[in-house]
Amino acid sequence: MQSIEKETFTDALNEKKGFHVWWRLLRPHTLTASFIPVFIGTMVAILDESVNVLLFLAMLIASMLIQAATNMFNEYYDYTRGLDNEKSVGIGGTIVRDGVRPTTVLRLALVFFFVSMLLGVYICLESSWWVCAIGLICMLFGYLYTGGPYPLAYTPFGELFSGFIMGTVLIGISYYIQTLTITGDILLISLPISIFIGTIMLSNNIRDRKGDKENGRKTIAILIGHQSAVNLLGASFASSYLITIIYVLSGILPLWSLITLLSIKKAFEAFNGFKGKTKNIEMMPAMKATAQTNTTYGLLLSISLLLQVFFSFSM
Repeated sequence: MQSIEKETFTDALNEKKGFHVWWRLLRPHTLTASFIPVFIGTMVAILDESVNVLLFLAMLIASMLIQAATNMFNEYYDYTRGLDNEKSVGIGGTIVRDGVRPTTVLRLALVFFFVSMLLGVYICLESSWWVCAIGLICMLFGYLYTGGPYPLAYTPFGELFSGFIMGTVLIGISYYIQTLTITGDILLISLPISIFIGTIMLSNNIRDRKGDKENGRKTIAILIGHQSAVNLLGASFASSYLITIIYVLSGILPLWSLITLLSIKKAFEAFNGFKGKTKNIEMMPAMKATAQTNTTYGLLLSISLLLQVFFSFSM
């Protein structure tokens, strides 16, 4: 009976074996939180100077490796603390459902960290060794998010730290390695992206609120309750779009950036997807829509910056 229930649950999650096991371990839907900031920072740099493509690729790969390693640390430490089981949703499931050894997951995370460090050395050689210090801090926070004695993911500050590190810091570094400077505009532009990244973490915590509460976590979703957390998610979406409009009107972003408003449909889908839901698996589409909102907004913002570059050069 237990094996039948497990198979039914796995079917509901649409999980497959083979390569898909390792693909899920990366939690690909979260990798937009590293891809989009690097892309945005580089696109803004194009407006000011020419871009080193190899530096961009190195930064992009290193950031995604750190993000993937963070996801693996999450998988490993949640398992060792007894928080994950074979019916836990929103995880890769490689340990609790696919039978991958926990030490294998941990070692793979460390390998990803090591490769990202090698890429970091190249980035520093081509830009500045200050990037090394900031990069190590980012890696430390990636580990401390679920590792260490007081994981950030178990506190009300997980969204704040993840948004700042993955948003403002990544965008700032991506811009700096190309221009060797930091401007006020790049920090301002990073704000809506940081908020969107925070919403990915918030949506995760909304979905896992009941289970997290039973295991002693104190996320913001637990402290304010389901409906208030969903309202906070909606307010976060609204503030990001409002900030974008203000930036366009004030000249910080080009008029083209109004195309980011096309992503509002996904934001509504995410917000409405959480309303009235009580089961984790019912909220999976809403969490996916939240990540897609970040991806769509980020890509549209990047396109708007590219359009600005194109028309600036053509004139």
